[in-house]
Amino acid sequence: MRQNFDVKGGPQLGRNNLPRLRAAMKAQGLDGFYIPHEDEYQNEYLPACNDRLAWATGFTGSAGAAMVFQDMAAIFADGRYTLQVRDQTDPDLIEVHGLPEPGPFGWLEKQSLKGKTLGYDPRLMTPNDLATLEGAAKKAGAALKAVDDNPIDQAWDDRPPEPMTKTVPHSVEHAGQDATDKRAKIAAALREDGADAAVITSPASIAWAFNIRGGDVACSPLPLSRAILKADGTADLFIDPRKTSDALRTHLGNQVRLRPMEELEPALAELGKQSVSLDPALASAWFFGKLEAAGAEIIRQPDPVLLPKACKNETEIKGTEAAHIRDGAALTRFLHWLDTEAQSGEVTEIDAALKLESFREDLGGLNDLSFETISGAGPHGALPHYRVSSASNLKLDRGTLYLVDSGGQYLDGTTDVTRTVPIGAPSADMKRHYTLVLQGHIALATVRFPEGTTGTHLDSLARYPLWQAGLDYDHGTGHGVGVYLGVHEGPQRIAKAWNSIALRPGMIVSNEPGFYREGQYGIRIENLQYVTPPTDIPGGERKMLGFRNLTWAPLARGLIDLDILSTDERAWVDAYHAEVLEKIGPLVEGEVADWLVAQCAPL
Repeated sequence: MRQNFDVKGGPQLGRNNLPRLRAAMKAQGLDGFYIPHEDEYQNEYLPACNDRLAWATGFTGSAGAAMVFQDMAAIFADGRYTLQVRDQTDPDLIEVHGLPEPGPFGWLEKQSLKGKTLGYDPRLMTPNDLATLEGAAKKAGAALKAVDDNPIDQAWDDRPPEPMTKTVPHSVEHAGQDATDKRAKIAAALREDGADAAVITSPASIAWAFNIRGGDVACSPLPLSRAILKADGTADLFIDPRKTSDALRTHLGNQVRLRPMEELEPALAELGKQSVSLDPALASAWFFGKLEAAGAEIIRQPDPVLLPKACKNETEIKGTEAAHIRDGAALTRFLHWLDTEAQSGEVTEIDAALKLESFREDLGGLNDLSFETISGAGPHGALPHYRVSSASNLKLDRGTLYLVDSGGQYLDGTTDVTRTVPIGAPSADMKRHYTLVLQGHIALATVRFPEGTTGTHLDSLARYPLWQAGLDYDHGTGHGVGVYLGVHEGPQRIAKAWNSIALRPGMIVSNEPGFYREGQYGIRIENLQYVTPPTDIPGGERKMLGFRNLTWAPLARGLIDLDILSTDERAWVDAYHAEVLEKIGPLVEGEVADWLVAQCAPL
């Protein structure tokens, strides 16, 4: 069993740990301390030893921040976690506020803190965020102090050990390009930009550029490490020697020097008087401070690995397609189970999550889940990032909807798929809302668009049917996805918020509009798709990019209101189901195969 359904976080953590933190703060002369969710690597999923926000407050969501003072504390979480943050924190100790409004910095600037000292850990903040913190602290009248020793780390006496899993080669068979060739192209780009070197701080970028994988972070095969890529094609890789092996050294070759993490700071000092590329959106302020102190000329620009990593090569696309077809067979077996045995009203959210995991395990080759399964029955489906625990576990009652968002990590690809199904007979509202979400999904799946288009330009297509009904959802419509890497990957994104990165051929994005009726049910339909090269449209004047679907599993035809769908939309559903049957049909047997034929029949 890869999933743990123990209760995580909770108010008792804040009650126990805030006094310890305040004592450590007082010893450092701090009146307040800023705690972001992010760790030293700006990870989304944190090793247990780096989950400082959860230790201090009890809140375990994947985004948030807190301000802790000697006499009060405030926590900030977005709409995905409105209920969770209130359940997991003590209201007598911690005030709850929203993200992005007011957010920790917006809240801070309205406080009266003249004469107070606010501490922060420069290892955990990008310079962009630090500049905003500095502006807010100035308006509040507070002095800022960077700390060398995080007071949380000092007070956390039962802190879990750092992860220490082996780092392993990732074969060209799956990567599609030799790591030496990858780094040579990055080095050429550095030379064009006038940079002598680039400091790479993102473990995902390092995993891709060196064709290596690890297991230091749950649900993401990442080796926690740092790297310096040089304009001559050589590189230094900083990693704990206990994670290395002779096989890794052979794989990396003579152009890569393995160095222990303790040598990172001296290595940055060695870059003095050189031009160094560093990403202000990914690297922490600590790196900027060390390079500035060394006298390096810092070129502030995006991580040079991001775009090459995002634009998948032919091997990566083919591998991802294969992984999704296998994964689709497991998901189809699960959807059949939901439509038969799980209709009893006695199956629980945990039962369902474990059943889906077992179907994926049956495939062979599952290295991990790509995230903890979101298994939401009835009202829990209305919480987009719900995590079931033994304390929250609901039954899949008849007359409700069940939402499941899940994925797997395979050597050849990363999957992420959401389906919503009825348990018992659905209401007219359920069918109407599901069909509006489906219409938005179809619009984003079928759009053609010119080069230079960003995800922001396309986001409203997926929302349009809901908007016309006076409805919306409060999360993004699509995120980038890696290949046996993170299930959430940039720099591309499809969302209301502005994203300046144009969609390019080979980029994988999710297509996941939704609708959530608080306290009743949630609906989301998610497939992954990748950007196809620009081609002519008959009668048109410009070549247009488009999307090709990756995810294959039947939709909930019992939730589709045919009166709402247009003729073209019905044709899309029929064509999608025909391809599901073609790809998945040969991989399932017996009752599941018969069920799939019925599910994929023309509307």
